[in-house]
Amino acid sequence: QVQLVESGGGLVQAGGSLRLSCAASGRTFSTYSMGWFRQAPGKEREFVAAISWSAGSLAYADSVKGRFTISRVNVKNTVYLQMNSLKPEDTAVYYCNHKTRVATMTAPFGSWGQGTQVTVSS
Repeated sequence: QVQLVESGGGLVQAGGSLRLSCAASGRTFSTYSMGWFRQAPGKEREFVAAISWSAGSLAYADSVKGRFTISRVNVKNTVYLQMNSLKPEDTAVYYCNHKTRVATMTAPFGSWGQGTQVTVSS
């Protein structure tokens, strides 16, 4: 089992930036692709970004391309999501997943953390 803890969320004005972090406690973290997902009120959880173990494969949702950047530091068992030019529609609870499939931008397996709230005001 892998435990995931998301952090870095908060309240920011439109156009601002935040960097989210996801720390994993399991030794398998560095061997899997990681991903970020989000869920807004009244919406289903949706894919945001994913990164392979070697960081050679990346995927982004169309809604965040050019604004968000996913990265990872395997020796720290941590994945990051740098969010720039934030918009009110980015408001959601953000979750990370340790078994995200980059090619299909899905996470049918793996664990989820409790998430971190991101609120963007206009």
